[in-house]
Amino acid sequence: MSNHLENEFELSNDEMHLYSRQILLDGWDIEAQEKLKLANVLIIGAGGIGCTSAELLARAGVGKITIVDADTIEMSNLQRQIAFTLNDLGRYKAEILAKHLQTINPHIQVNYQNIRFDPTNADDLVQHQDVVLDGCDNFSTRYLVNSICRKYQIPLISASAIGFEGQLFMVDAETACYECLFPKENHANEGLRCAESGVLATTPVIIASLQAHHTLLFLGRGLTPLKQKLLLWNGLNLSQRILQFEKDANCPVCQAT
Repeated sequence: MSNHLENEFELSNDEMHLYSRQILLDGWDIEAQEKLKLANVLIIGAGGIGCTSAELLARAGVGKITIVDADTIEMSNLQRQIAFTLNDLGRYKAEILAKHLQTINPHIQVNYQNIRFDPTNADDLVQHQDVVLDGCDNFSTRYLVNSICRKYQIPLISASAIGFEGQLFMVDAETACYECLFPKENHANEGLRCAESGVLATTPVIIASLQAHHTLLFLGRGLTPLKQKLLLWNGLNLSQRILQFEKDANCPVCQAT
């Protein structure tokens, strides 16, 4: 822990005021808020899910947020990626999102990397985090995130949204992993992305809100309501199901770790 963080462990008067509505909650106190302040969160993907998750965590007081995304902002992103405006077109998503968060909450540290999460940087990005949030839009990155989180025993909260539907789950070093739930050989079709299939503006925002909510419960209270459970949300009939899933005895990731 740096000297800066040691000196800033206690909440300042401004922070107490900013987070007062959380601290007033039954079951959430100053200790929980201080845990958020000391937490490191990596967000992979600054799209529809990442924008909302990152902003909510920043507002709630997560102390250090790192955002990774290599894409630049396009007109079609503005429909659901709530951190961006017309003035941001052509600029890097991760950079603009990070600057947006810093204007919202000057008491936190926000880092960004305008790079794609890949095998050359994955270890350095993941290994010192308290939790990783995956909101990317392709299977190859999701499988890589899963394997690296497993390697370093970092909890992973993964969210996806397409069309009118969303999914959310949490895995850690002791549970089944992403590849147990979604075997790689069954999910090689990269065409199943919102860029090709479409997505309603509200779908990723709702799923991202749930992802951020779960992250706060985990960091502040140690709660894991979706640990090794898959939440399925249907935006057409507003239904929600939670399903338990199990380890795959043949999973190459789980066997390797």
